[in-house]
Amino acid sequence: MKKILFFVTLISALSFSVQAQKFKPLDKSPLDMIEYPSSGQKKVRVIYSRPQLRGRQIADIVQVGELWRTGANESTEITFYESVTFGGKLISPGSYTLYSIPNENQWTIIINTATHSWGTYSYNESNDVARVKVPVTESRKSVEALSMTFEKGTDGVNLHIGWDDIRVSIPIKLG
Repeated sequence: MKKILFFVTLISALSFSVQAQKFKPLDKSPLDMIEYPSSGQKKVRVIYSRPQLRGRQIADIVQVGELWRTGANESTEITFYESVTFGGKLISPGSYTLYSIPNENQWTIIINTATHSWGTYSYNESNDVARVKVPVTESRKSVEALSMTFEKGTDGVNLHIGWDDIRVSIPIKLG
């Protein structure tokens, strides 16, 4: 009888702990990561959160002409696993924050040494390593969630950012 009582108590305790677990719901701007190349020895990685339009316009979410974390939640992080040239400046291997200043016809893309920052609240321009201006192009296809991808370029890789019908391409020279 003691064995049966022990067994019933154990099962009850285990089932209670399983039912008592509460997991948070899916983030409204889920975290994503891209790497280049997708297989083999990595050269560049970007970790970012993907805000979604959900019936809004980009201008409702991101202010034109103002500093943006290039995503949602924690600022977007870019890691270079080897030296790269970005905007004509040599950048050492390491992790950085990728900020941007979106404008109608061009974006200013910023590489900054501060990492693990939330939004743009602790942004300090003196920590900027490089800035590059890239043109904005429009696409006929709309993208609901902010998206990033790498594509092999002439001297390295291009980081493509797309959201709604807006596209920017950022050249990164490897090696």
